Amino acid sequence: MDDRRVRGGGPPLWWRHGPPWWNRSGEEGNASRWPWPSTLLITAFVLGGSRFAAEQQVDDRASLDTFARVLLVVAAGLLLWRHRYPVVVVFGTAAATMLYLGAGYPYGPVFVAVAVACFSAVVAGHRTAAWTALGLLWVGQGLVAHWLYQWLPPSGDRAAAWGSEGVVAAWAVAIVAVAELVRTRREQWARERAERAQAARRRADEERLRIARELHDVLAHSISVINVQAGVGLALLDSDPEQARTALTTIKAASKEALGEVRQVLDTLRTPGDAPRAPAPGLDRLPELVEQAASAGLTVTVEGTAPKLPPGTDLAAFRIVQEALTNVVRHSGSRHARVHVDSGDGTTLRLRVDDDGPATGADAGGSGNGLAGMRERAAALGGTIEAGPRPDGGFRVLAVLPLKVKAKEDDR
Repeated sequence: MDDRRVRGGGPPLWWRHGPPWWNRSGEEGNASRWPWPSTLLITAFVLGGSRFAAEQQVDDRASLDTFARVLLVVAAGLLLWRHRYPVVVVFGTAAATMLYLGAGYPYGPVFVAVAVACFSAVVAGHRTAAWTALGLLWVGQGLVAHWLYQWLPPSGDRAAAWGSEGVVAAWAVAIVAVAELVRTRREQWARERAERAQAARRRADEERLRIARELHDVLAHSISVINVQAGVGLALLDSDPEQARTALTTIKAASKEALGEVRQVLDTLRTPGDAPRAPAPGLDRLPELVEQAASAGLTVTVEGTAPKLPPGTDLAAFRIVQEALTNVVRHSGSRHARVHVDSGDGTTLRLRVDDDGPATGADAGGSGNGLAGMRERAAALGGTIEAGPRPDGGFRVLAVLPLKVKAKEDDR
């Protein structure tokens, strides 16, 4: 039973979110189903109960005849349409019940049909119709019991006690109150199901964005290195075969690393929830980035030392530096870049990547996807990214990331 309760106490999970069978196929699914079993059961109960009531009230009320049984069957049989036409059914059952009482037939479970119809109407949202039908039935029953009984069968009938009207009113209020409670819970369950579905879609969107950023950063950096080295190899293939061999070796190493990181991302897709086989990269791999940049003809100077970072912050910082250096290789005429790492205030990590320029094309500083990915990574951690030309020439990327990231609240 522990798994049925909310962690730390509280009501069962089915009470918070609805039983698994409730409204599983939606409102249209409920309306399309015909409630044959319950309608037949209620009809049998009404007929049998009314027959028993007639035997007990034979001296006071009229005996059951064919017309009485037809009214009972009509009142209960209308419930077959209570999901499709709740308003028509609630007024129809109230009218059939009123005719039954006005004809002087025995009191009994004929009110069950009205109760079920009223319940269905309230749950379906037709509260005004349900209240109106019950009110008309109560007023009509009061007129029959205290005034019209003089002219209606059976002959010699007496006025009912006024106390019975209070019982009827209490019965009506109880029916509506229970129906309102069920309707409220049903709407709450529907809202919670919609919220859970929206949270699931949001998590899926965030995961898609994360994977897209990872693939972009891995592929953009590695392919940039491969592109540069392929150009070097082609240029030196005849004049300096040894240097061309070095370029091909760099291409092989870069492509191998790219394939490994792509496999890691794809493994996460294939086995969601499993721990990654290889640790995510972090700023401890800055020397590898410097080496890869050097193989692409870019000299990188690193200043400062990164503190121990949470895994998410460490990965985001690594990818931001990686993308910034990739943009220098692809879009800057400078062959020198500086990476400055600073966490002096103890609350934020500042990453600054500078190059001296000039830009080699219109997309100075990188393509829209690369900068957008960096901004998304920083924003997900509560940080910021500033990217743009420097006053003295060149381009600067400045990232400010919090050292302590607040854990996100679990989606309900």
